[in-house]
Amino acid sequence: MARALITGITGQDGSYLAELLLSKGYEVVGVVRRTSHDSYERIGHLLDRVTITAADLLDQHSLTGVIGDVMPDEIYNLAAQSFVPTSWNQPVLTGEFTALGVTRILEALRLAHPAARFYQASSSEMFGKVTESPQNETTTFYPRSPYGVAKVYGHWITVNYRESYGLHAVSGTLFNHESPRRGLEFVTRKISHGVARIKLGFADELRLGNLDARRDWGFAGDYVDAMWRMLQRDEPRDYVVGTGETHSVREFAQIAFRHAGLNWEDYVKTDPAFMRPAEVEVLQADPARARQELGWTPTVSFEALVQMMVESDLERLGRTR
Repeated sequence: MARALITGITGQDGSYLAELLLSKGYEVVGVVRRTSHDSYERIGHLLDRVTITAADLLDQHSLTGVIGDVMPDEIYNLAAQSFVPTSWNQPVLTGEFTALGVTRILEALRLAHPAARFYQASSSEMFGKVTESPQNETTTFYPRSPYGVAKVYGHWITVNYRESYGLHAVSGTLFNHESPRRGLEFVTRKISHGVARIKLGFADELRLGNLDARRDWGFAGDYVDAMWRMLQRDEPRDYVVGTGETHSVREFAQIAFRHAGLNWEDYVKTDPAFMRPAEVEVLQADPARARQELGWTPTVSFEALVQMMVESDLERLGRTR
């Protein structure tokens, strides 16, 4: 039985990846930070099938100890401070988790179990102020937030450890991927949750920032399959993962409100408080390498994704009435 170690297992991607690996017969060990409360909402249905262990991306010793104890075949590093706006308010903490945290886990891997295969969650935010469109594996990075900068560090330190120590380490540059499990602070879930609140009479408006920002949005459940496929290849290689399509925040809102039988213009208000200090206007993936070499293609369309998220929030909020 193959054994996988997942940091960030309680997050959106970690929960979908755990489900995928369990379906493939893996033994799954999830790494969580020791806190005074449990935040297992996304993996509550999996707790009897996974092992949870404590470690921290800020603590080298704990990471080395966990990897040495578990001796996993595959390690997926999905843990990070992953909310872009927060990275301006907490830039140093973002760097500690999202940049140096990658170094700590790679160093733990090198010291305790260098035979394991390692996946690093890179981000389309590394492209930022894009130098070409669409973006592929050779596109120059130009991050526009402390989060994007930290992700660039994590990406290149993974390349460096692969080339310096011969580790089977890869980075997946994943474009925006969403689901009903997305955190409420992200604009997509903010929209779907806001639509449900308005539909059910809990609110009468939804405040958003830049409606013209365009992103390449896909379904998180599809993207964790790409992660797994990357680690199955004989030779480690980095990949860009996305749909190749872009849609605006405005389009997302239009579809979400329409699905609930509402006119978005009656409820959406733009609010400067939600504008970024440095905006990323458009991100669009060129996933040709992933399609050709991994055989990966997305299965959920943009419109189906929006509708899925709205339906989930309507059901969730409807239970509270």
